[in-house]
Amino acid sequence: MSEKYNHVSELPLKLGSSIENEYIRLGHLSGKIMATKNDKFALPAAYAQSQESVWVEYVKLAMAYKPLNIGQGFPDFAAPKYVTDALADVANSDNALFQQYTRGFGHPRLINALSKLYSPLVGREIDPPNEILVTSGAYEALFSTIMGHVDKGDEVIIIEPFFDCYEPMVIAAGGVPKFIPLKQTKSNVNGIGSSADWTLDPKELEGLFNKKTKAIIVNTPNNPLGKVFEQNELEIIANLCKKWNVLCISDEVYEWMVYKPKKHIRIATLPDMWERTITIGSAGKTFSVTGWKTGWAYGPANLMYNLQMVHQNCVYTCNTPMQEAVARGFEYELTRLGQDECYFVSLPRELEVKRDYMIKFLTEAGMKPIIPEGGYFIMADFAPLLPRCDLSKETDPYVDYKFTKWMSKNIGLQGIPSTAFYSVPHKPQYENFVRYCFIKEDANLQKAADILLKWTSKTV
Repeated sequence: MSEKYNHVSELPLKLGSSIENEYIRLGHLSGKIMATKNDKFALPAAYAQSQESVWVEYVKLAMAYKPLNIGQGFPDFAAPKYVTDALADVANSDNALFQQYTRGFGHPRLINALSKLYSPLVGREIDPPNEILVTSGAYEALFSTIMGHVDKGDEVIIIEPFFDCYEPMVIAAGGVPKFIPLKQTKSNVNGIGSSADWTLDPKELEGLFNKKTKAIIVNTPNNPLGKVFEQNELEIIANLCKKWNVLCISDEVYEWMVYKPKKHIRIATLPDMWERTITIGSAGKTFSVTGWKTGWAYGPANLMYNLQMVHQNCVYTCNTPMQEAVARGFEYELTRLGQDECYFVSLPRELEVKRDYMIKFLTEAGMKPIIPEGGYFIMADFAPLLPRCDLSKETDPYVDYKFTKWMSKNIGLQGIPSTAFYSVPHKPQYENFVRYCFIKEDANLQKAADILLKWTSKTV
């Protein structure tokens, strides 16, 4: 047997360890994707744990079976007209520079607009050229942050459920992910729960911090759970970051999608946290243009320098027309920030109605949904529906993958399995949940309800 690069979630990994065996069972380290010293063209050690993401796999599934897709997180309705009109104007502009490379670390007009937006929100003047980096989506902002700050052997705390790119990025940087799940502390009432019922165990969290801890990743509002972290929860995290001199990577891409009475709190605004926080944002989420792949990170200049070095050696610069159009979108919204007609106010108001409708039909179908406080996803316990399913032909190791694939193939409705958002050790505890997305046209939500209720109304 050739020598393997066992670089999964703990370093070093011994051949035959329980975690490695679990990855092999799931196909993470099997066959062609296992890097070996005898295979010159195998994946490098940093990516040896990689496999197709759930998004790649489920797009293929959707293309093959054509289900109604209410799993993936993108709107199926038009973006604000002033934003798309701005892009059309830029594309047709006589200014030839709009079609050429712009400043590598961010188009000047966009970083200035971002500074005007966020400076009052964080209570300090953000220096546009040194404290903001524009990236190819929030995905690249995360990548540049993790690659720029995590070194071999550094431990990074990841709160579960987590967006699935966090773990492989940490591993690719040479880091060691340390996982802590949010736990449901209250039982569902009448089959319905709240994301507020899912909390961190302070003692368990404290036990993960040590001298090897480099960073913690906080996602609020959380994807897929929709949890909006409270002030006291963020203070616990902040105090531990200060005690152990740890970087906080705050993924806040759903910052504007928070439902009353909840409020989004930026951890960078807590005492002495600006100095140790990098905050991630997204134009795709903010303006409902996920295909534009324009994101950003902001934070103190000394921390942002590391991101700039990764960025300049990765994509160097981002799409100029998109950045110009997004900048104009922000400039327009800055004139009516906080007003009823502001998109950042009107969008969550519209989404709340869609959220409540989805909660209603999921409950009527027999699922046990969790009401999100933010974002545009709903996690729902589908266990009551399992007697209606014949999963015998589905070969995946976890029930949620079997259920969502069976639903796509046989019922015509696609969701995303929840275990995609958990580490291997914790997947078995959360495999009875499915993630659905409600940032969809009302007609498509109605179709989803009709499909689900028609199926569940049949006698078993």
